[in-house]
Amino acid sequence: MSSNIQDLCRAIAQNTSYDAFAPAFNPQQWETLASYLQPFDLAAGQVLIDQGANDRTIFFIESGALSVHLIGEGGQMRLAILNPGSVVGEGAFFSRLPRSANVVATGAARVWRLTPIRFSEMSNRQPNLALEMALALGAVIAKRMVNRPKRVAVT
Repeated sequence: MSSNIQDLCRAIAQNTSYDAFAPAFNPQQWETLASYLQPFDLAAGQVLIDQGANDRTIFFIESGALSVHLIGEGGQMRLAILNPGSVVGEGAFFSRLPRSANVVATGAARVWRLTPIRFSEMSNRQPNLALEMALALGAVIAKRMVNRPKRVAVT
């Protein structure tokens, strides 16, 4: 495995949270997945997701932490902190609705992005990989929806 995707794999494997993203990928599948993902770094305070934006990109957190905030009449309210190995953006990916919250880096962070276009390409070229990805993302949403404190993290 390349060192790039290996760090993300390690973060996902070490994530023991209730709503962990846990796809059943072997090392070769992770390598294939890497070709569909784009890693990038965030600075402290950098906005990853804007509430209300029409974007369906999914982000996988390799390092750092992301804060999920809701902007309402009473101002800004922190809803959740997402740590390495977590995923964010899955709600809009499936629903095609505007983003439900802001997501901001609490410090330096590294995330991997999967755009809808790249997921579509993966679906055509690697259907088994895309299916496992969709099932693992669906499991995250299902777990977050039955856990009231985590429900707000579905963005």
